[in-house]
Amino acid sequence: MTEAVALKPDLGRFGVWLPNRSVTPELAAGIESLGYGAAWIGWSPDAELAWADPALAQTTSLQLATGIINIWTAAAPTVAQSFARIESAYPGRFLLGIGVGHREHTEEYVKPYDAVVAYLDELDAAAVPTSRRVLAALGPRMLRLAARRSAGAHPYLTTPEHTAKARELLGNAVFLAPEHKVVLTTDVEKARAVGRETVDTYLGLSNYVNNWLRLGFTEADVRKPGSDKLIDAVVAHGTPEAVAQRLNEHLAAGADHVAIQVLGAANDETLLSTLHELAGPLGLTAAT
Repeated sequence: MTEAVALKPDLGRFGVWLPNRSVTPELAAGIESLGYGAAWIGWSPDAELAWADPALAQTTSLQLATGIINIWTAAAPTVAQSFARIESAYPGRFLLGIGVGHREHTEEYVKPYDAVVAYLDELDAAAVPTSRRVLAALGPRMLRLAARRSAGAHPYLTTPEHTAKARELLGNAVFLAPEHKVVLTTDVEKARAVGRETVDTYLGLSNYVNNWLRLGFTEADVRKPGSDKLIDAVVAHGTPEAVAQRLNEHLAAGADHVAIQVLGAANDETLLSTLHELAGPLGLTAAT
């Protein structure tokens, strides 16, 4: 068993979280061209990670990360083989995000902490370096495990207040990359409606609800459909400048990198247009 703090990955200050199991080479190139440092691929990608190679081939500096590989559905030996393939072809450009998923969605969900430890042991045995993996972590126990057995943590659906608490638990040497959702509109009611549509599922998942309660939200806040206070806290909205200010609060609280999930984008073109509007206020420089 390896228990060592790894060097922090460098994914730049901002990346893009994609609610898909893959990313097209064209979208990856578009994200890179706007100055974002990484694309995080969500919804439990398959263990083979076949989409990573074409996207990396189409880009020169963009890093890809999984947000997250689900330990119950992606066998560690296959994931390790996939990582080795990608790392050999594109050294230092792939970050393996790992997590346990949700009790409500997984029949095998028994002793999740022990299951993550066993999964990390398998990755160690297959020589997947701690410096190229992070854990989905919300609570103190999983955050501490992330600090001991990986490069750091990728908390999802959190707030800058959680980022500050996570940084305190992790220490300064460990990578911290929270995800934050955005809706680029000044219509508050529209933004909340779009946000609630996405957050609704998570209001039925105990790990997120418990995390919000630890952060000081009330039982009324986390009861469906979620209070305005909760939705505004986890879904940034407003002008590009206002959204950028909210995202920068994570960096001020101790994050190394923020993974931005754009809500309401009907297609890749709309997504890239929104990311373009945000790039300037975020201080990103387009690739030349």
